[in-house]
Amino acid sequence: MAYEVLARKWRPQQFTDVVGQGHVTKTLTNAIETERVAHAYMFVGSRGTGKTTSARILAKALNCEKGPTPTPCDVCDSCKEVMAGNSLDVIEIDGASNNGVDQVRDLRDNARYSPARGPYKIYIIDEVHMLSTAAFNALLKTLEEPPDHVKFIFATTDVHKVLPTILSRCQRFDLRRISVQDIVERLRSGCEDEGITITEDALLAIARGAEGGLRDAESALDQIISFRGKEIGEEDVLAVFGLVSRHVLEDLTVAILKSDVPKIIHIISDMDQAGKDLQRVIMELMESFRNLLVVLYAGNDANALELPEAQLEFYKTQAPDTEAGRVLRIIDALVETDGRMRYALSKKTLLETGLIRCSRAAETATINELLKQVADLKKNFKSGRDVDAAPAAAAVPGAATPQKKKITSDSEVKLLLEKWNEIIDRVGKADALAKGCLLNTAPLRTDETHLVVGFDPEFSKDRKRLEDDRAKLALGRAVERVVGRLMSITYEPLKADDPRPLPTDNPVTDLGPDNTVMLTKEQKWYANPVVKLVVDAFNGEITDIRE
Repeated sequence: MAYEVLARKWRPQQFTDVVGQGHVTKTLTNAIETERVAHAYMFVGSRGTGKTTSARILAKALNCEKGPTPTPCDVCDSCKEVMAGNSLDVIEIDGASNNGVDQVRDLRDNARYSPARGPYKIYIIDEVHMLSTAAFNALLKTLEEPPDHVKFIFATTDVHKVLPTILSRCQRFDLRRISVQDIVERLRSGCEDEGITITEDALLAIARGAEGGLRDAESALDQIISFRGKEIGEEDVLAVFGLVSRHVLEDLTVAILKSDVPKIIHIISDMDQAGKDLQRVIMELMESFRNLLVVLYAGNDANALELPEAQLEFYKTQAPDTEAGRVLRIIDALVETDGRMRYALSKKTLLETGLIRCSRAAETATINELLKQVADLKKNFKSGRDVDAAPAAAAVPGAATPQKKKITSDSEVKLLLEKWNEIIDRVGKADALAKGCLLNTAPLRTDETHLVVGFDPEFSKDRKRLEDDRAKLALGRAVERVVGRLMSITYEPLKADDPRPLPTDNPVTDLGPDNTVMLTKEQKWYANPVVKLVVDAFNGEITDIRE
């Protein structure tokens, strides 16, 4: 007898044998048991996920001599004919080569005749999206109101090409890509039946290369058996298909996360010399970082990845030291590199530069991390804690505490008066409007934690603006640069004999023709609400303006 490939030999014959499509098989089983079988079904999914197989099992279940039954016997003449593909009542049509109006007209004419053996005449049309628009329209009436003995089962990998008028007349089932774990289990079971010894890593490599298609995995296993015999290891799979081992992918993932550029270059060089498919390396890295991202966000629910335990453990180990924002940037860089490599002459060079960019993205702090550090600094400032000095003093037990030079309130006020115009300029970089209001103020007295600022009673309307939290914070920071500590600010009216700051040669504002304050370009940007928010968050200042 001619050799039968594994993909045909292991083809499921019962609904319970179909791998990874429980939502489809359960619905069809319940429909048969409750006698609610529809007249038309549409199976949608990528290659090798079980569309045609499910259609044949459904046809057997409907025409079995013991049926309709969800468990066809596989021994009656009707079941044997369906399995052999020569049943007169189950007609399989290739949509690619029978896509014209004439073929649909013949189908429509033949559908009127009663089935030869079973209760139903069943039409299975594979790749139905290949039918022409005219052929679809010719089928519409028969599909909507077929004879009682006719059932239609369609299968397609490109459902968006099927007319909506056809879809609306069918019950649609979307078959999922089969998970790596399900493929590994099916291959392991089949190998045990065939007496084939294969390692777990070899099964995982085949399942990764199948990309969710069980038929692809079975065909790959068939090829490897021809190459290696019945003793198969991971290196055999990698040698035949140019795949990269799981351990190399994990090493490359860690090198990117740790920004280890020499190791990245070394691994890529080894893969290139071994003849690996570098384009596929990018795809597998994207899948690897996607899995890591799922573990980061899913936490204890990471088992939803349906990965083998050893592979899942690797991602759980990396998750605590990884920030999700950095992983997202790495994935973006990988997507960009993948798009460029499709048209590159030197894939190795482009892969190296792409992964080096990924490593730089992995070590760059994210906005969330920077904002957290800013928030911590603000918290420390508000609590008055000296972050650097306190640990240093406690480091040497019994050491004498250094005494700071005591400064009196009068001398401190004198110092502030000398620097007051400079302080006002610094406040203006954070709050341009507060800067104008401070022109008519002067420091009056201080203590350890407090500064009293006097304002000209003639400009009492400015007091409300100065007591705004933003203005107080900006003034407090500017004063801190002079006296060395952060102080709270309060205001009171100036008296006639109170000291005033020395005049400045550089006026901070200009008056327009109507005697209103004219802000400079820099001050206008400081007054912008969005710019204020950014400057406050990072305690920065504008150094250059480009419009």
